Amino acid sequence: MQPITRAVAHHVLWHYGANGGLEPGVFTKLLMRTIDHADKPNTELLRGAYPALVAAMFLAGNSPTGIATLQTIAAGGQVAA
Repeated sequence: MQPITRAVAHHVLWHYGANGGLEPGVFTKLLMRTIDHADKPNTELLRGAYPALVAAMFLAGNSPTGIATLQTIAAGGQVAA
């Protein structure tokens, strides 16, 4: 698994309207919308091309600590693997 970078964390935080988010470019905005709306087979295809972004989107949308974890990454902190 590719690690979630600070930039990816900032973009996903922006997507979810959370503190620490930074607005990405148009392509990344549309890609995140696509990931949000993709069914399971298409999510897996997107994961192959954009593993960190799909992982970050999954974390933010499915983990009770996902946003906090992304905020830690965006701030330059370390998180346990």
